[in-house]
Amino acid sequence: MQQPIAYLNGKWIATEQLSVPVSDSGFMLGVTVAEQLRTFAGKIFRLDAHLQRLFRSLEIVGVDPLLTKARFQAIAEELITHNHPLLAAGDDLGLTIFVTPGPLHSTGPAQPTVCLHTSPVRFNTFAAKYEIGESLATTDVVQVSPRSWAPELKCRSRMHYYLADKQAREKFPGSRAIMIDGEGFVTEATTANLVVVRDGHLLTPPAEKVLPGISLAVLRELATNLNITLMQCDLRPQDVASADEVLLVSTSPCVLPATRLNGRPIAAGVVSNGSLQRNLLRAWSDHVGVDILAQAARFSQRS
Repeated sequence: MQQPIAYLNGKWIATEQLSVPVSDSGFMLGVTVAEQLRTFAGKIFRLDAHLQRLFRSLEIVGVDPLLTKARFQAIAEELITHNHPLLAAGDDLGLTIFVTPGPLHSTGPAQPTVCLHTSPVRFNTFAAKYEIGESLATTDVVQVSPRSWAPELKCRSRMHYYLADKQAREKFPGSRAIMIDGEGFVTEATTANLVVVRDGHLLTPPAEKVLPGISLAVLRELATNLNITLMQCDLRPQDVASADEVLLVSTSPCVLPATRLNGRPIAAGVVSNGSLQRNLLRAWSDHVGVDILAQAARFSQRS
């Protein structure tokens, strides 16, 4: 089959045929545990760590996927083995894994929905931001309280992200939101961990208050190798505004610079080749054997 395939509930199907019933609890209630990964040079990055987080989230929600971690790993690797050669040379894939409890009103034994599928990395959504930086904004939409669900739960119940980004764009076109908790502390950006650079150190919100990002763990390793200290502390919006640099850390772009907050420049408001962001991105490229910046530029024109 010379077209991308996907895995859904024990079957291999063409990606274009992938669908989930409207009666699925993931659609009806947003009860979906998910992981987003990517490949570098066709190799899945940190699959084991993502699967550990997936199973922790499933434990929190109380869903048994009826598959072992080893089986998830085998499916993911088979999927990439088939789909990656269909890309242009030098391109890479994003891999999505999601699990729901299955049909909402099922009367029989629990039959979870389990799906793995891929698509080319959407370089066009972030390639330019390596050069101009991301624009951030604070909004009136607060982070979900840990009394609702644990910050470590990786799920797709993200209405708060959607509304925060909507408000951010309305206030400052082209911006994305940073999330503030009920006490006024910064937790994360929508779909990214947030890191503040001050006096050569990296500062992140306390681990118990944010999603345990796989990419953030990679950044910590790279920083250690570069003798850069990473510390955890409570951060307020003014700490972001007065930072030397602000980094957004997530799966596909790895580490992006943020250069504006609420319409005002962060530091000089420009991206410097000598910045910690650039140094860390170069270290990340060396780590995975791919020039991340050049790859993004090469494939950024994809529609």
